[in-house]
Amino acid sequence: MPVQTDDFEEFYRASYRRVVALVAAIVGDRHQAEDIAQEAFSRALTRWHRVARYELPEAWVRRVALRLTIDAARRTRRVRIMSALLAVGQRGASNDRYDLQDPLEATALSVALMRLPIPQRQVLVLYYLADLPVDDIARDCEISVGTVRNRLAAARHRLHRELTESDEGVPNAR
Repeated sequence: MPVQTDDFEEFYRASYRRVVALVAAIVGDRHQAEDIAQEAFSRALTRWHRVARYELPEAWVRRVALRLTIDAARRTRRVRIMSALLAVGQRGASNDRYDLQDPLEATALSVALMRLPIPQRQVLVLYYLADLPVDDIARDCEISVGTVRNRLAAARHRLHRELTESDEGVPNAR
């Protein structure tokens, strides 16, 4: 029995915002994240007869989105902290279009996150934002569980250092 397109539409509606939020936290640009997510879902649609049968179709889309994120990072290495700040716009701007809290709000944490190498940023976002267990992150990123743990530890250490240094440079920082 062929899988109905209605099934894909329901899946898309249920998963799209989560995938965009995760990718946005990794790449630091909501528009680029939307492009990447749309491409990942487009690839899922062309393979929907197969992807729909997977136990976790969203994991397949996340994996594709992660690969596309890496490809985008290779093409646009100059995307750094300033692009994240520019993408955010003014603080307090309305985010009615998104139900989720904007992961790109200009905070010391978001700036420090953009300074992490993309592999560390990926595992950190998947672990803390997506609340995925280490085994699922390893599967999605196609790396070993040990590599996930090493990247998480390195990312935590570097974030701590970045945030400590940024606090020292700010008057009255606590």
